[in-house]
Amino acid sequence: MAGIKFEIVDKLGLIGEGAKGWSKELNLISWNDRKAKADIRDWNETHEKMGKGVTLNKSELKELKKMLNEIDIDSLDMV
Repeated sequence: MAGIKFEIVDKLGLIGEGAKGWSKELNLISWNDRKAKADIRDWNETHEKMGKGVTLNKSELKELKKMLNEIDIDSLDMV
């Protein structure tokens, strides 16, 4: 992205891979030299290009984790 500086501080996990070599990842990313935040988004193989994503601060990540732990994922009617 032009004009936006980012650094992947820690690669926390691979969520999934697409057919064209892109991967959905959970990372800690520092945007514009600020303190890192959790980030979920698609990346190309070289991490030079990215798709739209979601950035979460620590309290938001804790709440997401709590919500996911409470969901019976197998009972959801989804792909």
